[in-house]
Amino acid sequence: MKILAVETATRCHSVAIVDDHQVLAEETQRDCASHASVLVPTIDRLLQTLGLSLAQLDGLAVSLGPGSFTGLRVGLSTMMGFRLATQLPLVTVPTLEAMAWNVKGEPRPICPILKASRGEVYWAMFQWQGDNLMRVSDDCHGPLIQLVESIEHFTVLFGEGWEFHASELKELLGEKAIPGPDKAMHPSAISVAFSSLSSFHLRQYAGEHLSPRYIQRAEAEVQWEAKFQKNPVIS
Repeated sequence: MKILAVETATRCHSVAIVDDHQVLAEETQRDCASHASVLVPTIDRLLQTLGLSLAQLDGLAVSLGPGSFTGLRVGLSTMMGFRLATQLPLVTVPTLEAMAWNVKGEPRPICPILKASRGEVYWAMFQWQGDNLMRVSDDCHGPLIQLVESIEHFTVLFGEGWEFHASELKELLGEKAIPGPDKAMHPSAISVAFSSLSSFHLRQYAGEHLSPRYIQRAEAEVQWEAKFQKNPVIS
């Protein structure tokens, strides 16, 4: 099954074409200023390298979020356009779930972390059981201390959120914080493709009306927290 996969949830721009678990072509740009200007040219370049057209593929896969609002919209709208033009099935994959495939087979609990606005982070907990990825928690969004409080066991931490907050997380978590491998730190279209395969085999395709997976705290909660920090209640 030949799948075109796209990852644009962060500044890491990644496109891959796989045939089941074999990578046919892949291109990743770690710091992309504009997904909109490079996504379609990158896809065209990879297809030309393989001598393929979109119509010769079997499916499309895209990272759904959480992540950058603009990046997610670019990736999703592009793949929805390709679906409309080709009638190929489309599978959407939660970004943090796809990142868990960066450390496939890791026996310890894993936690991919992405940066969010206001110094906050996105994260989720997973556990590999053989070749099966088990989700331990929902996707979460909040301040760093909330992430720290959610980690009870020795856990492999990785992603741009880990890289950015590594020193603080090491201090707060101690030995429970196990750094993931360097290769796992960035989202990857290859991981998006591999994590989409089970949905393709089960024919669990994306519906007609799609929107990015934004995991945000309620604005009222954010405002209350900011007000409380400015004027703490003294008992």
